[in-house]
Amino acid sequence: MSQRIALITGATGLLGRQVKNAFETRGWTAKGTGYSRADGVDILKVDLGNEGQLRKMLDEVKPQVIVHCAAQRFPDKVDKDPEGAKALNVEASRSLARLAAARDVLLIYISTDYIFPGPPGDAPYEADAEPKPTNLYGQTKFEGERAVLDEYAKAGKTGFGTTLRVPVLYGVADKPSHSAVNVLLDIVQKADAEKSKVKMDHWAIRYPTNTEDIGRVCHDVAEKYLGAVDRSTLPTILQFSSEDKMTKYEICQKLGEILNISTEGIEPNTQGNDPQASVQRPYDCHLSTKVLRDLGIDVSTVDFADWWRHYTRTSK
Repeated sequence: MSQRIALITGATGLLGRQVKNAFETRGWTAKGTGYSRADGVDILKVDLGNEGQLRKMLDEVKPQVIVHCAAQRFPDKVDKDPEGAKALNVEASRSLARLAAARDVLLIYISTDYIFPGPPGDAPYEADAEPKPTNLYGQTKFEGERAVLDEYAKAGKTGFGTTLRVPVLYGVADKPSHSAVNVLLDIVQKADAEKSKVKMDHWAIRYPTNTEDIGRVCHDVAEKYLGAVDRSTLPTILQFSSEDKMTKYEICQKLGEILNISTEGIEPNTQGNDPQASVQRPYDCHLSTKVLRDLGIDVSTVDFADWWRHYTRTSK
C-alpha cells in the first residue's frame, strides 16, 4: 500500500500539533499548515483565505485526509473581529471543502460544543440535536459545519466530509493562554504566590478534553472512513468529549491540589452570565459520544488529574 498522507490545518496550534503527531506515530506521513510559525517543510505556510494557495497545497501534498483544526476559537476574540472570524471559520472552510471534495479527499472539520445553547436540563446533546448557538463564536462554527457538509453534498460526495465537535481543550501548549484550561494553572500559581484574590466561574459546567485523545480519535475516524466500502452510509456529524465534569473553579481547586498549593485566593463566582456581556456562554453543552461508539471508535480519555500530575512533574 502506498504511503498515506494526512494534512492538518492549524498544525502549530494547541490541537493541530497533537493531531499531526497522532497520525505520524501511527505510520502516516503528516503535513501541516500554519502561518506565522510555519517552517516550510513539515508546516507549510498557507493563507487559508487564499483559494489559489489552497489549491496549490492540495495538488502538491495529495492527502487522503484533511483534519481542519485552524479556527478562531476564542469567543471574546470572535466578538472583537467578527468579519475575520467568519472569514476563517466559515469561508475558508467552505473553500477548503469544495477543493477537497473535487479531489475525493476526506475532510474532518473540527467544531465545538458551543453550537448548542446549553440551558440547565438540556444536556447531553446527541449529534442530531438542533444547534442554537448563544454567541457569535458558536454561530460561526455552526455555519462552518454547514458550509463543509453542503460543499460535499453538492459534489455528490456525502460521507467524504464530516464534522467532529469537541469541548474545551487542554494539553501540551506553547503558552498557557492557548488553552482556556492551561491558563488556569498560571492563575492558581499566581494567586498563591501573590496571596491575591481571583473570582472564578463556578456556574458553567465544562468537560475538559485532552488534545492527545482528540488526535487519536481523528486518526481512528480517518481509518474507519477511508476503509469503508460505501462512505455515503457513514454519519457526517460526530462528537467527542471526556466525562470529566467541572466548573472552572473546580478545575482550579483540582490544580491546586495537584501542585500542593493553596487555592484560598480563588473565589467561586456563581452568578452565571452577565446579561450585559456581549458573549453569553452556555451552562452545560455536554456532547454525547454515541455516534462514535456505534462506529466502534474508542472514546476513552485520559484521567484529568493523572495527566496534570504527570505534566507538572515533567514540564519543569
